[in-house]
Parts: sequence; C-alpha cells; structure tokens
Amino acid sequence: MKPDLTRHHAVWPARLPKAMTAPETTLWFNLDVSAKRYPDKTAFVFFDTELSFRQLHRAVESLAGWLRRVAGVVAGDRVPICFQNSPQFVIAYYAILRCDAAVVPVNPMNKAAELTHYITDPEAKVVICAGDIATEWIRANESLSETQRLTHLVVARYADMMSDAALTAHTCPESWRPWLTASPELPAYATPWRDAIDANLRAPAPQSSADDLAVLPYTSGTTGLPKGCIHTHKTIMHNVVAGSAWGNATPEMVSLAVVPMFHITGMLYGLHAPIYLGSTAVIMPRWDRELAGSLISKHRVTAWTMIPTMIVDLLASPNVESFDLTSINYIGGGGAAMPQAVAEKLFQQFGLRFVEGYGLTETAAPSHSNPPDAPKQQCLGVPYMSTDARVVNPDTLEPCDIGEPGEILIHGPQVFKGYWRNEAATKAAFVEIDGKQFFRSGDLGRVDEDGYFFIQDRIKRMINASGFKVWPAEVEALLFRHPAVQEACIIAARDTHRGETVKAVIVLRANAKHTTAEEIIQWAHDNMAAYKAPRVVEFVESLPKSGSGKVMWRALQERELSKL
Repeated sequence: MKPDLTRHHAVWPARLPKAMTAPETTLWFNLDVSAKRYPDKTAFVFFDTELSFRQLHRAVESLAGWLRRVAGVVAGDRVPICFQNSPQFVIAYYAILRCDAAVVPVNPMNKAAELTHYITDPEAKVVICAGDIATEWIRANESLSETQRLTHLVVARYADMMSDAALTAHTCPESWRPWLTASPELPAYATPWRDAIDANLRAPAPQSSADDLAVLPYTSGTTGLPKGCIHTHKTIMHNVVAGSAWGNATPEMVSLAVVPMFHITGMLYGLHAPIYLGSTAVIMPRWDRELAGSLISKHRVTAWTMIPTMIVDLLASPNVESFDLTSINYIGGGGAAMPQAVAEKLFQQFGLRFVEGYGLTETAAPSHSNPPDAPKQQCLGVPYMSTDARVVNPDTLEPCDIGEPGEILIHGPQVFKGYWRNEAATKAAFVEIDGKQFFRSGDLGRVDEDGYFFIQDRIKRMINASGFKVWPAEVEALLFRHPAVQEACIIAARDTHRGETVKAVIVLRANAKHTTAEEIIQWAHDNMAAYKAPRVVEFVESLPKSGSGKVMWRALQERELSKL
C-alpha cells in the first residue's frame, strides 16, 4: 500500500498550521527589530557576562563598520568565521550580514591543512576567528599563493567577554582556561578584535533582500572536498520561524545554546531563533555536564536543543541530584538516536517527551520533527511545516509502500539553492517529481502507517560519531599526506559512547613498516579535526579491490560490523 502523503496530519499539533510563509525580510532585520523592542533585555549570557540586545546591536554595528571601511568587505563577499559558541561568534555573524555579505561558518576543530579550503573555495579575503585557532589560520594562509591569501584576519579572545572571577571560578573547567585566554602573536595583516570594535566605524545602510546569499555552510560527501551549501536569508528564515512555532517558543524562553553554532542546528536554535524571538540564550562554548547542570539550574533554562549524548552524559553525572532541571519544558534534538531507556527516564522523572528531529545542512536543519505532544522514540518524526517528504526507490524514483525502505526525498522552502560553484554536484542532488524539485538526502528510510519517518541505513558513505558527521573520503584524502601511508580506507567501528567511531584500515609503504598505530593516530590529531581523526587503526597487507581497481570499502565495513 502506497503511503498517504497527508497521513501524518492526524497527529499534527492542533495549534499549528500545516504550512508557514517565510518572511521577506533578512536575518539582520531580526536583530534590528529585537534591539528596538527589547533594548535592555538580556540576549545572551556567557559565564557571568550578560549582553543586552542594545549592547549586541551596538557591537555588531561597530564591527560591521570596520569590516566595510577598513577590511573592504562588500555585498556578496564570503567571510569565514571560526569560533566555539561565544558572544564573539554572534557579533561576527551578524556584522557580516550587516555588510550585506555572507557568513562561512567553519568548525574550529579544523587544522591548517583543512582550513586552506575555506579560504580558496569561497575566495575569502577576510576571516574572523578566535585566538586559539588563529595560528592554524595563519599557517593555512601562508601555504597559499599570493593571489589566494587573506588580506585581513580579525582575532578575538574569548576571555574578553568574561570577568577574571568567572575565569577562575570552579564552574569554568580548568582545562578550558588556556584556549579561553589564548592571545597569539599576530602577523601584520591581522587585527585584534577589540581594535576593530573600538574604531567605532559605521557601514552604509544594508541593502540585502530575502533571496540574497546569507550563509555558506560547508558539508562533505562521498567524494572530494567539502562543498558550500547556498542558503539565502529566506531558506534560513523559514526554519527559524517554523522552529520557534513548533517548540511553542516565546520571547520569555530561556534556551541553552550548547550545540555548536557553526553547525546548522546550533546556528538555527542557539543563534537565530533567540534573536528573532527576542528571547535569552545561555551560551556554552563546549560541552561539560557539570557546567550544563549548573547553568540550567541558575538561569532556569526552559528549552534545550541538544545531541542525545549530552543528556545521557548529564544524567550519568554523580551530581545530577543537585541540579534543578524542573524549569525545562521543551527538550529535543537530533544527530543521533535517543536511547529508549533515557527517553523513558526523561518522561518518568521530569515529564519531558524528547522531540527528535531530522535534517541536513542542505535543509537548514529540520525537514522532519516529531510532534511535541505525540513523539515516537528513535524516530525522525513527520515532515515539517511547508515540507513535502517522500520515500522512493532510489533507482526508479517510484514511491515505496508503507514500511518499505527507500531514499528520503525533501521538498520545501528551507532546502538550499545548490552547491557553491559546483553544478555537477547540484544537478546530482536534485530530482523532479510531480513538477517539484526534491533534494536527494542519501539516507535510506521508511514511513510507518501513521506517517512517521524512520532511518534505516545510509546510501551515502558516512560515519555518525556522537552527532558529528564524518565523511570517509575526506579523512582518506588527509591520511594520504602521511609519508608512511600507501593506501587507506576509512570505515565505522562500534563505540559504546559515540555510537560509531572512525577506524582506518591502512597499507603502509614498504620503507615504513615500523610505523605504529599510535603514530598514525597522533599525526591525524595534529592534522585534522579531532572528531575526524581515526581512533582505531588496523594495518593490512592489501585492501580488497574490485575488478576496476576501486577499494571495496563495503566489504571492510561489513567485516567490521560482523565482529562481536
């Protein structure tokens, strides 16, 4: 039996429309409005610093003025920013929008070898980053030709938005202090953040429209280097507005912003939604369960978007009984399945139903979410507002029967406009059905009799480590730079905490047989983001190959998964 595409309307939240019109205004407009509506209200909390909407607006205007008047940022430019969650991330992001330019959010776990791509591919001339990652950006820049290099690097120090007392308090993990205070020596083309802000310059009035490029987040894939996803103000705004309505959010919401803002989910719900609503967000730069429990208790957090491993970790804390979690009335997230036992504990102990969702960088986070009042466990949910999602045979594109696995396709106003300067990849990512353009997710799923979607497997080759997506082809390309590596194949290995972890199956060069697994792992940590680096290394004499010479990674993967 073919699934009824409106079957899920029977469980649709009664208060919500089935579709929502995306505003014709820009993301910058949201901040301008909230600063006028709620000038003295706290927008963001960072340790003991409270930043009002008025203060945030003023800082954004000052940085935008410097970017335009000194660094020469103009409409349409792509400007990478590279921070952990922080007020500096927020200010930099909106200052770029204020210049009518586009934000390129970059994971601060990346190393110089990875960062060069985020300079050359978007043709960036200005980068804004934190002190702890500045040296990697400088190394990346110096490795490029004169015509490819940055002209300006703005470097911020996280601790400048904290008091000395907060920095030394027991609630600030001691291991964080070196990177919170990092202030490296800078080259002539770099400018300290404070100098740029204190210049107190002003940019011309903004001219962007809803259909202009707003953000270019990068996503990897089965082959090649990461690709930029073209998102306009409107594609992002749809999910900002829809997500706020779905979670019954109001300006009085207090959210915990701990999912990385450089990631599409953290960007939507830790950054844009609070600014749109005029609500307050409590920022955590990295995950720490003791700090999370303390912040939820102190600030009476009401809403928390997370990766499920976070709540698993928090509930395992020996101090969990001392945390007051009773203020939370909405809890949800995605990136990994929520263990059933933990979901049951959340409901029994706190009356909270975990609202799991599903989305990709290409869909500006959610394309699916569970109805808050009727969620199913370990389920992607139902198609989001304004979204048409289907499960089809990936070869014939014929619709699948109820319960039959197929590829998940997505059509909606939140879907990206294509990959940055990559027509071939864009063409391959879309298919037309019933006169609509559908994005091919590459995920294998099924629909049940109630219209809920479930993940089955992956068509694309990808590893999900604690919610971080690791694309084997990218890791393999980096490993080939190691002088001892002749061939490498990356697969997923089981991990009790992360769900999956990265394993490298390696053929060593004849003159490097003495190389150890520990040496490979350490080199990987020095040359790629920590979540990508292999945690397990296996040396083999040869890799299995097809008749055409391609490495048969699936055979290695199946062998790994067959292990007890």
